Amino acid sequence: MPFFSILLLAFSMSCDAFAAALCKGAVIRRPTLSDALRIGLIFGIIETITPMLGWLIGRSVASYVEQWDHWIAFGLLLMLGLHMIHEGLSKNEVADDDCNSAQLSLPRLILTGLSTSIDAMAVGAGLAFAGVNIITTALAIGTATFLMATIGVMLGGVLGKMVGKRAEIVGGIVLIGIGTTILLEHTGHLG
Repeated sequence: MPFFSILLLAFSMSCDAFAAALCKGAVIRRPTLSDALRIGLIFGIIETITPMLGWLIGRSVASYVEQWDHWIAFGLLLMLGLHMIHEGLSKNEVADDDCNSAQLSLPRLILTGLSTSIDAMAVGAGLAFAGVNIITTALAIGTATFLMATIGVMLGGVLGKMVGKRAEIVGGIVLIGIGTTILLEHTGHLG
């Protein structure tokens, strides 16, 4: 996978964490850099591990679905992209319980990080069929998530929930584009 595609994938995968971090920053109201770095680090580590787990799952079944692997990768990325767009367009804001409970305990942050990284696990499974270097990709996703979550916490007090939904829409569009590129490359229509 070209570097630019990995970069786009990494930042699209960080959109959920960015939205959650905005929410956390809004709760804190005046977050410190220490708060932001702590939350960013937790989200980044989780977002580095989950695509590797998905990749391992995908690799374990890859030999059984080799003829259709590019369609599976495309389908997973398309479904995830559409889901992110739907969530971004949804009129429902983040649940009040998620934003108003200012619990910034480690278990609460890990749970939030896990809930925003399920899509990264599915992407990792899809990438197993595309022959992608998962270590490089997972590190890129984790780094992007760390940066975006850290920035999100700091911006949260100022911007609140307003930006989070738009970030999910952009992330969803990028995932669909990457899935389409994988499909076109493997069917001989690109490159």
